[in-house]
Amino acid sequence: MRSIIVGTAGHIDHGKTALVRALTGVDTDRLPEEKRRGITIDLGFADLDLGDVHIGFVDVPGHERFIRNMLAGAHGIDLVMLVVAADEGVMPQTREHFEICRLLGVKSGIVVISKRDTVDDELLALVRAEIEELTRGSFLADAPIIATSARTGEGISELKGVLRKLSLAIGPRCAGKVMRLPIDRVFTVRGFGTVVTGTLIAGEIVEGQDVEILPAGMCARVRGLQVHGRPVERARAGQRAAVNLSGVEISALWRGMTLAPAGRLHATRAFDAFVEVLEDGLPLRSRMSVHVHIGTAEVMARVRVLEDDGEIACGRAGFAQFKCEKPIGALPDDRFIVRFGSPLRTIAGGRVCDVHPPKHRRRELPIARARLQSLSAADETTRLVALIEMAGARGLTRAEILARTGLSDEAFAEALRGARERGAVVEAENVFISREQFDGLVEALLDELADFHRREPLVKGMSREELRERACARLPVELFRAALANVEASGRVVVDRDTVRLSTHQPELSPSDRILKDELELIFRRSGLEALTMEAALKRIDSAPKERARKLLKLLVDSGTLIRLDDEMLIHREALEALRERLREYAMKCGANIDVPAFKTLIGLSRKYAIPLLEYLDRHGVTRREGDVRRILIAESD
Repeated sequence: MRSIIVGTAGHIDHGKTALVRALTGVDTDRLPEEKRRGITIDLGFADLDLGDVHIGFVDVPGHERFIRNMLAGAHGIDLVMLVVAADEGVMPQTREHFEICRLLGVKSGIVVISKRDTVDDELLALVRAEIEELTRGSFLADAPIIATSARTGEGISELKGVLRKLSLAIGPRCAGKVMRLPIDRVFTVRGFGTVVTGTLIAGEIVEGQDVEILPAGMCARVRGLQVHGRPVERARAGQRAAVNLSGVEISALWRGMTLAPAGRLHATRAFDAFVEVLEDGLPLRSRMSVHVHIGTAEVMARVRVLEDDGEIACGRAGFAQFKCEKPIGALPDDRFIVRFGSPLRTIAGGRVCDVHPPKHRRRELPIARARLQSLSAADETTRLVALIEMAGARGLTRAEILARTGLSDEAFAEALRGARERGAVVEAENVFISREQFDGLVEALLDELADFHRREPLVKGMSREELRERACARLPVELFRAALANVEASGRVVVDRDTVRLSTHQPELSPSDRILKDELELIFRRSGLEALTMEAALKRIDSAPKERARKLLKLLVDSGTLIRLDDEMLIHREALEALRERLREYAMKCGANIDVPAFKTLIGLSRKYAIPLLEYLDRHGVTRREGDVRRILIAESD
């Protein structure tokens, strides 16, 4: 069965509540003050079962003082029922309600002339003409106009038939978004506790589900669900639901909050939007303070128009950024209304483009508008690419993208697949960056390595960590790893443990450097198994610059000519190779076991040299310590 939300709209005392009562048998005026004064003050709800379609009615107040309540109910409707009294015709709130529905993107509706029994045919025709003039060129231009009387029942049956026909023609709610339910009522039920109601605008909510209440960030669990007064296990987009929550007190909740999946979305204090200003309103200007109505929330916000002249004129449209005084739960494509406070009136409406926007510099406004235009596209892949491009070199994590788009896991995967097919996005361990930015990062690594080799021609390469600090200091480490893997796979870079170098780099030695290098190597060759520290070796050279000699020693280490026994002591490779042979001969003559005294005798050196040598041999599988002796393993492998 289809579920459709129909909202009433129209001037005060034009019979909206009486019309809903005639259709459903439910009096939506529930407050004592509403009964006493005979007007609707707050939202009222009723439902109508038409067999193959179930209609939920949201009855809104018509008085100008209660427009904020009207806006809280108008956000989630699929179809509007604009009510015009036959004895008064189109009135100020008729026009304002009509404009609000148009700005909120309502695409379908019906016009109902109420109180038909109070006028003759001539006056009825005049009212029809007024309505046609009001709706000309709008989404209601071709809408049915039905004259009714809640008192006599005239036209009610016909209205039900038209409502059914229009409801069945309405397409499904937007798919691919996570669950959201803007809260429009909060109350308690004895024996159950806290209950909130609202229209589920996306996704589905399930009994037992953990939810988060935005913008407060409180967590709760769905204890029970009702749709149109009947218990259900799940509610879907397009249905009005009553949600029994556990783990949260009623005093912590209010209209304007939103239920969402736990940990999925984030509140925001700023958003960029495409805004349409009414022809008979006020121009929207930078630094203007306005009331923003979004979902069921109302918040004060400061405007920054992103057009070059800092203004969106009456009857025009453009981009603007809104900085809210309080956080709100919003997502791209959410519709909102802008009202000016003095005098209080509706001046504009808009559609959210980005819920976590950057600060736009004036000189970058054309670029910002172009990107916001991409974010407004219907194609989710285009929007995803634009969002990632706007993040720059930092990229966006998967969690950040989901929070900023509200996409379901399936819709995100589909959009990402399209972005990859276009070659527009690179993924690095769940961090996503535009191809252009990633290519720039790769070039930055190569440039940094080239600069390092120019500065340090004698050094084999740059440490991995130093390269990251210089080229990607403020970027996620995942992007650095991906860029490094890219240049290594392409053969442009060689990664040797912790050292990175360009594949074309070879240490360049001047004639004097070659002489000094040979002198240093000779020092270690003559030293044999008497390992030397780098500083001890440097003391054995006379006039050569110590820093230059130190780099040449590191070059000898990097080339494998010198071997590190530990953090300080170095030994020539030839000495170790000769030692291996002596150990093999020892094992053949004396057995595979050797203790420290025997090893000292074998090499003719003190414990100072013997212990570091044995520990090195242990680490490299030449010997293995077994208690107080070492077992010579190379003898066993021969």
